[in-house]
Amino acid sequence: MDILVNGVSHTLDIDPNKPLLWVLREDLGLLGTKFGCGAGLCGCCTVLLDGLAIRSCVRPVRLVDNREVTTIEGLTDPLGKALKEAWLQEHVAQCGYCQPGHIVAAHSLLRREPHPNQEQIESGIQNLCRCGTYQRIRLAIVRAAEIASPAGIDRTKGNAE
Repeated sequence: MDILVNGVSHTLDIDPNKPLLWVLREDLGLLGTKFGCGAGLCGCCTVLLDGLAIRSCVRPVRLVDNREVTTIEGLTDPLGKALKEAWLQEHVAQCGYCQPGHIVAAHSLLRREPHPNQEQIESGIQNLCRCGTYQRIRLAIVRAAEIASPAGIDRTKGNAE
């Protein structure tokens, strides 16, 4: 099975039904993507698949064969950097456990909607936060859009800089 993760091609000899989350964590050593509920509800395991946010805990790795996966570690493009900067500026994280999934989901949203309104943010980010930092998350997404805007980020090219 061949998958491209964070720009690196991997050929893996694994059970094709193994959840992508566990392939990332156990087989590839990428620990930024977290296990939360195991049912695709909380969003801790959110990664990008061909640029769109998905729940990796319920996605069998066979469904990502020859497709591009981006984890929190792979968000090194200007938009990813803007999101991480905004997260720090807005002091979003408390425990921080869900934050990688939120940032990845926000990346997907901002690529589709460069300047989302509050309704678009609330409908576009369905991840849960046990600490309840939703207001700071929304503020950080708006701030990231502002930071990214002058950079002229091409949102059609994924992680290409």
